[in-house]
Amino acid sequence: MAGLDIGPTVPVWLAEDDLGCIICHGLLAWPVTLPCGHSFCRDCLKGLWGARRHWSCPTCREGAAQQLDLRKNTLLQDLADKYSRAVGELEGGQGRTPIPAPDPAPGPQRRTAQLRAVASKSITEVDHKLAELVEQLVDIVRRLQSQRHLPESGPDNKMNTLGMAFSDGMDISSASPKQGTSNTPEGKMRDILHDLEEIQEKLRENFTEKEPLEEKRQVKLSKAPSSSSCPLVDQSQPASKQVSRFAQWAVSLTFDLRSLSCSLKVSEDCQTVTVSHFSRFYPWSHERFATCQVLCSQAFSSGQKYWEVDTQNCSHWAVGVASWGMSRDQILGRTRDSWCVEWKGTSQLSAWHMVKETVLGSEKPRVVGIWLDLEQEKLAFYSVANQEKLLFECPVSGSSPLHAAFWLYGLHPGNSLSIRPVKV
Repeated sequence: MAGLDIGPTVPVWLAEDDLGCIICHGLLAWPVTLPCGHSFCRDCLKGLWGARRHWSCPTCREGAAQQLDLRKNTLLQDLADKYSRAVGELEGGQGRTPIPAPDPAPGPQRRTAQLRAVASKSITEVDHKLAELVEQLVDIVRRLQSQRHLPESGPDNKMNTLGMAFSDGMDISSASPKQGTSNTPEGKMRDILHDLEEIQEKLRENFTEKEPLEEKRQVKLSKAPSSSSCPLVDQSQPASKQVSRFAQWAVSLTFDLRSLSCSLKVSEDCQTVTVSHFSRFYPWSHERFATCQVLCSQAFSSGQKYWEVDTQNCSHWAVGVASWGMSRDQILGRTRDSWCVEWKGTSQLSAWHMVKETVLGSEKPRVVGIWLDLEQEKLAFYSVANQEKLLFECPVSGSSPLHAAFWLYGLHPGNSLSIRPVKV
C-alpha cells in the first residue's frame, strides 16, 4: 500500500487555553468529548459528576439520561502531547511534560537538575489535587449533615452509599480516632468532618512552609514594576488611619443580571454575588455566561477607576476586568480581552494576562483592590489591609470598554464575593 501524502507542514500557533480543561484549569489529560462537543479531562469529569450526581456538561449544561461511556479523544490527546513536548523544549525541559525534552547530549548535572525540577513540580501538583479532594469531601459531609433524614439507598447514588456507611456503624474516621465517639450517624458525621478539617489545615500549613522560591522571586518582580502609573501612598497619616490613596477615583459598581450565570444569584443591592445551592432558571440570553461568572453593568472606556472586592467568604475565585464581548463559554483571564488575579483555593495566588499565568505567591488577599488607568492602559491589583500592597501590574487594551468581572468556581454553595465601599 502506497504511503499517504500528508502534504506540506503548516505551523499552527496554539495557546494552553486551546487545549485546556475548564475544571482543573490545566492541559487536557486523557481527554473525553461529550455529545455536545465540549471536552474535559476524564478524571475531572468523573469527579464532578460523582459529587453532583448528574451527568451534564459543565460548560453548556446539556444533560444525559444516564452516565455516558467516556472514551479517549485520541486526536486531542495527540495534540496535547505535542504541545507539552513543544513547551518542554522551549522552557529547557521544565514544561508540563512528564519527562523533560531530551537534548542531543545532555550533561549529567543538567539532566539531574531537570529531573529534580519536574519531580518538585509533580509533587506540588499532587499536593494541590489532594487538597481539592479533601475540600470536596468536607463539602459532601457538610451537606449530609444538613439533611434531616439520610436518603434511601440506590444503585447509582454515591451520596446514599456514604450515608448507609454511617448508618451501618462503619468507622471510616481512622485518621484521628477519638475517645467517646458517638454511635449515631450524626455523631459519626461530626467526627469525620472534624478529621477532614484537621487534614485540610495540615495541608494548608504544608503549602505555606513549602512555597517555591520561584514564586517568591515573581512576587518581588511584580511588586517593583518599571513604570507604575499608580498614585503614591500619603505618608503624612498613620497607617491605621490612612484613607485609600485611590479614594478620589472610586466607582460604584453593580452586577449585570444579563450576564449572570445560572449557578449564581445576586443580593437585592446587586453588590454581592453568591453560588446558589441549585441552578436557577434565568431567561436564556446569548449574553449569559455558561460558567459561574458575571460582569458589572458599568463600562469604562476612559479615565482612571478603582474598586475593591471582599473575598473572605469565597474559597475559589478570580476578579479582574473584561470586555463585554468576552466569549460566554470562556474563562476569565483565558482570553485576550480579559485579565484577572485568581485564588485557586489551594494556597496559590496567580495573575492571568494575555492568556498566560503568573504565580504570585501563597497568601490569600482578604480584600482585592483593582486600579484601572485607561489613560496609560494599565491595570494593577492590590491586597488591601490598612493600605494597598501591590500584587501585580500589567498593560491592558483600551480598544473596547471594560467591565469589572468576577468568577466563583468550584460550585461550592454559599461562596460569595462582595463589592465593598472604598475608605474615604
